[in-house]
Formats: sequence, C-alpha cells, structure tokens
Amino acid sequence: MKYILLTIITLMLFTACAKTDDEKAQNLLAQIDQLYAKGKYKETLDSITVLRDRFPMALESRRKALTIWQKASLAMAQKDVANTDIRLQEVARQIEETTDRLTRNMLLVKRDSLQARYEAMCGVVRMIHARQKQ
Repeated sequence: MKYILLTIITLMLFTACAKTDDEKAQNLLAQIDQLYAKGKYKETLDSITVLRDRFPMALESRRKALTIWQKASLAMAQKDVANTDIRLQEVARQIEETTDRLTRNMLLVKRDSLQARYEAMCGVVRMIHARQKQ
C-alpha cells in the first residue's frame, strides 16, 4: 500500500513540474511575433502551422497565433491587391498604346485575368475583415 501511495505521489510531482504545452510554445510564439514584425508574412504563416502541429493542446498560444495569422494573411492579401492593381494599370496603358490587333487582344486577355485576380483578392480581404470582427 505504501508503495502504491509513494508511486502516485511521485507521478503527481513529476506531472506538476512538467511544462504545459503553452509554456513550451512560448519560444515559437515569440519567434512568430518577430517574423510578423519584420514583415515576413509567409514565414509567419509557416511558423504558425508548425506551432499548430507541434503543440495541438496549447490553446492560449494557438488563440494568439490565430490573431497573428489573420493579420499576416490580411497584409499579404492587401499587398497582392496593390501589386495586381499596378499591373492592371500598366496593361491598360499598353492596351491604349498598341495598334497591333493580336498584341491588343493578348493584352485584353491579360487584363481580364488580372481583373479576375484583383476581384478575388479583394474578396479575400473582405472575408478576413469579416472574420476579424467575429
């Protein structure tokens, strides 16, 4: 009986001294914060995926990482919208300047493709804003 009681007490002490998943995830979460602050959004999202895989029970760390995930995704989408808009303007200028029908038609196809991408990315931005309000 004493042996069983001693074993239970020993196991409880080891369990009490062990770090929780949230404590273990703190270093990775700090690294994620640094990556986000530096504007390395793709690496930030990759690191958050690693955090989710390594520490599935670190609920508080995962909540914080979700907020960072939304911010990084939003920043990436906004950057993509801006780049697509610049390319759309360039193609529109080229369309106006060209006189060759084949070149003009190819530019029109490119413009339509860029316009579809622009609208899709604007939808992504709106969706992320809606998720952040929840």
